[in-house]
Formats: sequence, structure tokens, C-alpha cells
Amino acid sequence: MPDNMQQAPIDTVKLYTLQLPSKLESITALETLIEEIADKYQVSEDTFGNMMTCLNEVVNNAIVHGNKLDPNKKVIVNAEVDSKRAIWTITDEGPGFDYNHLPDPTAAENLESLSGRGVFIIKMLADQCVFNTAGNEVELLFKI
Repeated sequence: MPDNMQQAPIDTVKLYTLQLPSKLESITALETLIEEIADKYQVSEDTFGNMMTCLNEVVNNAIVHGNKLDPNKKVIVNAEVDSKRAIWTITDEGPGFDYNHLPDPTAAENLESLSGRGVFIIKMLADQCVFNTAGNEVELLFKI
């Protein structure tokens, strides 16, 4: 490379992984990782809140609904982070679910229901939300 040309800095992608036993106390390790990433990458308060809300919801659902609180089953959390975005992939060992046919939580008959809003909330707060075909893995993207 000629001396008068400068190479653009490479934005390094950092990978993070958690293997969580399927018990509710595992959420603490997730929250610690989210805080660590938010601090390291100077994530805004809004994005931090959205990540914390979405990831808590997804991992809680993976533990309770996917793995049925079986401590022998794991929830795998992967994060791929650089200065512009965080991509989180959460996978459980359950059979999955049909995310295309969930009841509409905004429909009149569902407004007073105590559950059924998680996927709706996640889709509103994450910049991108993609489920695998089986419904036991979700990828969430947050711009940071």
C-alpha cells in the first residue's frame, strides 16, 4: 500500500456466549452480560432498555415454555457485537412454536389476558426479529 494511503480501521466483531441451565435464576447471568456489553459499547439508555426487555422475555420463554424448566436442557445465548449493532441469537432445546399464528394481543378479546404479549413486544422493541422455522431459535438485532 502506498505511504499516502491510510487503511480504514477495522471494526472488530466480538462474540459472547452463555449456556444457561433452564431455571429462572439463569436470567441473572444474562442481565450481567447485557450490562457488560452496554457499558463496553456505550449503548444508549433506550437501546439498553429494549435489549434488556426483549432478551429477558425471550430467555424466560425459552426456559419456561421451550425447555419446560428442565435444568438438564440448556438455553444458548450468543451475541455478535460491534460498534454499530448487537445481534443476539437465543436457542432452546424445546420443540418450538408456531410464531405465525399467535393471538393478536391488541384484539379486544385479548386485552385483559395476563400473557401472550411477549412476541408482540419483542417485535416492537428490537430493530429486527427473525425466528427459525421450528420456532425454537430467535435472532434479535439492535442498532447501537
